[in-house]
Amino acid sequence: MRSIENFIITPLTERYENEVRVDDKKLIVNASIEEFEFISRFAKIVAVPTAYQTNINVGDIVVVHHNIFRRWYDQTGAERNSASYFNEELYFAAPDQIYLFNQNDEWKTFGEYCFIKPLKDRDLTGVIKFNNNQLKEKGLKQGDIIGYPPGREWSFLIDEELLYCMKSKNISVKYENQGNEIEYNPRWAKGGGRIDKGC
Repeated sequence: MRSIENFIITPLTERYENEVRVDDKKLIVNASIEEFEFISRFAKIVAVPTAYQTNINVGDIVVVHHNIFRRWYDQTGAERNSASYFNEELYFAAPDQIYLFNQNDEWKTFGEYCFIKPLKDRDLTGVIKFNNNQLKEKGLKQGDIIGYPPGREWSFLIDEELLYCMKSKNISVKYENQGNEIEYNPRWAKGGGRIDKGC
C-alpha cells in the first residue's frame, strides 16, 4: 500500500510520550491528550509517495509535526484523531510535515527546513547544526552563526540536544564567528526531559 502524495508512517514508540525514567522508576508527566509538548515526533517510514522521487526510504526514522499523532476533543467532547490518522499503527504525513530523517545514523534535513543550535546568552542567534540545499546555495554551511526573527523557531530534542527547527527563509542574517560563542544545551535535555515549545 502506498499513498499518491503522502508518506505513510508509524510512531517510533507511542503516540504520546507521557513517562520519563528517574533512576529505576517511571514518572508520569502528562495525563492529557491536549498537551502538544508530549506528543511523539519520531516515526518510521512505512511507504513513500508514488507521485515523486524522494531521498527518504522505507525504514528511515523521521522527525515529524506533532499534529500527525495528536488526539483532540470536538465540540461535543468526543475524542477524535487527527486528519492524518489511518489506523492505530499507520498515519499519513505530508511532505511539509517531515523535518528531518535519519539514514545510516546520520540526520539529514528535508525540504526547506534546517536545524539550529541556540547560543548561550544570545537571543535569536544560533549555529547551523543541520543544513539544507537552499542554505548551501546561499553560501551558508554547517557551523555558521546565524540570526532569526522571534517566533520562527520550533523546539526539538534530537539525540539529547535542544535544537530549533525553522525554514530557510527565516534565516535573516549571518554573523562572523568570533570564536567565543558557547552553544546552549539545558541540563534537562541530556536526560531526555520535556521541551517547552513545539512546531
